[in-house]
Amino acid sequence: MLILITIWICDTFAYTFGKRLGKHKLYEKVSPNKTIEGSIAGLLGAILTVIIVKIFNILPFSWSSVLLIGATIGIFGQIGDLVESWFKRDAGVKDSSALLPGHGGMLDRFDSLFFLSPIILILTLLLV
Repeated sequence: MLILITIWICDTFAYTFGKRLGKHKLYEKVSPNKTIEGSIAGLLGAILTVIIVKIFNILPFSWSSVLLIGATIGIFGQIGDLVESWFKRDAGVKDSSALLPGHGGMLDRFDSLFFLSPIILILTLLLV
């Protein structure tokens, strides 16, 4: 559950701050609306989410592990999103399905999770 919530908050921070403050394109060829500022905000949102969970003693990890997990989710979740955008661009489609029109399709809801899950599994096994 933590991974999903952190990904969603990362995406929300990236979108909100990128829309308001974004001036520098992240990777325009793949995703023309994503900005460096939004990406940094998403990373900070992911780290902040995991810190809040740690403060409420939900995670049995050390503070350094919490920061590592938050940063990993923030970085690799966004990479997963970019990879999926790249696949769509390469295929010449705007949405990966018609189920959620205007939102990139169903794959956009889970692209970060698919990319990130094995990385978090390995990281968790190394930390526990």
